[in-house]
Amino acid sequence: METTRIVLVSDNHGDSECLNYLKQTYSDYDLFVHCGDSEMEPEQMNGFICVKGNNDFLYYNAVPDHQVLHVRGHTIYVCHGHMDFLSYFHYEPMVQRAKAHGADIIFFGHVHTYDDEVIDGVHLLNPGSIRHNRDGSRASYMLVEISEDEISVTKKEYGKVSQPGFLEKLIRKLLGG
Repeated sequence: METTRIVLVSDNHGDSECLNYLKQTYSDYDLFVHCGDSEMEPEQMNGFICVKGNNDFLYYNAVPDHQVLHVRGHTIYVCHGHMDFLSYFHYEPMVQRAKAHGADIIFFGHVHTYDDEVIDGVHLLNPGSIRHNRDGSRASYMLVEISEDEISVTKKEYGKVSQPGFLEKLIRKLLGG
């Protein structure tokens, strides 16, 4: 059974070191997909299939909002997410948009939390942020292996445990934590 091996990453926010690490560590992988908020010039993203995120001002017109990939009989809708769902963790609009493209898999970012779930028959994969996960877990990326019959996902950690930022501290305080 032939498989396509993909490195999936999002939200590095200008940190090129982590992307260089991925390219060197997984040089034998088939595809490198970035789900936006790289905050880097397109030339710096050489080798990555990219979509733009809400912080990608430098090359806003040079990178598409979404891409559709065809891998081993699957259709993958790649987006950042900020234009595809109305509020965090309510992904139904994004699922419907992906289905309109015939997709059965979604690669997305934006929320800075790792996610691997199925909604309405569509497999949603978010690698989290390779720079800072908002749930306090280690920064992360994802290894995805796709064959005609199977989708295999591995969460990989990168760097040290994230410290809560201002927003996380405020939410915890408001919730009494």
